Amino acid sequence: MTFTKTTEQASKYQHLEQMSVQELLININEEDKTVPYAVEKALPQIEALIPQIVAKLKLGGRLFYIGAGTSGRLGVVDASECPPTFGVPFDLVNGIIAGGDTAIRRAVENAEDSTTNAWIDLQKYKIDSNDVVIGIAASGTTPYVISGLETCNQNNIVTGCITCNAGSPLALTAQFPIEVVVGPEFITGSSRMKAGTAQKLVLNMISTAAMIQLGKVRGNKMVDMQLSNVKLVDRGVKMIMEEIPVSYEEASELLKKYGSVRNAVDNYNK
Repeated sequence: MTFTKTTEQASKYQHLEQMSVQELLININEEDKTVPYAVEKALPQIEALIPQIVAKLKLGGRLFYIGAGTSGRLGVVDASECPPTFGVPFDLVNGIIAGGDTAIRRAVENAEDSTTNAWIDLQKYKIDSNDVVIGIAASGTTPYVISGLETCNQNNIVTGCITCNAGSPLALTAQFPIEVVVGPEFITGSSRMKAGTAQKLVLNMISTAAMIQLGKVRGNKMVDMQLSNVKLVDRGVKMIMEEIPVSYEEASELLKKYGSVRNAVDNYNK
């Protein structure tokens, strides 16, 4: 069977340079509209992976994303947003990109082609069987990511993946593959577009659902969020006011005293 990268098939849109700005925007938007439906088809695969993550995190394990280029950057973004949103330690969810932090802002030549560096990068975190590693690659063929998951499998580490091509080598390697088949990109092969959007949506689902399952959300509120700026402090004060009968000033004092919305509400109700 021949594996086909559908994200690299020719776009149905030709001669893009001849389109007006309005035509470009309308057509890009039309393509983007198809992404949530592609994600919907992958919901059973996403659902299978999340309990694995939750179980390992409850045992003191961690979640790792590995990827190259856009895929790696998206993993870094999701990982970096978990501490301020859910109040978890900075090392609970980790994003690793081929080529290191330099590659977040600037492409590192040939970084994605390494078949050894992913495991070397993971070993820096003293990774073990309590952890979970999710490989992210739109094509599903990135050597850095595939080799990383292969070595994780050999070391009894739970592996998942997010890819946008069906039946890819990456999906065949991961224990819990997630395949969001978005089809050809508006610009042929530009997987930062629909594929990138799909990966971001799935990452949102994985981290958010896992954190809710771990009790990091109460009702629909980020009760453990970090109070790192004026906006978030104000949001925290208003959350407290919604939970207990106090004024803005009283809620502000409670938040200052106890350091989080959860602690402020729980100590008030004692």
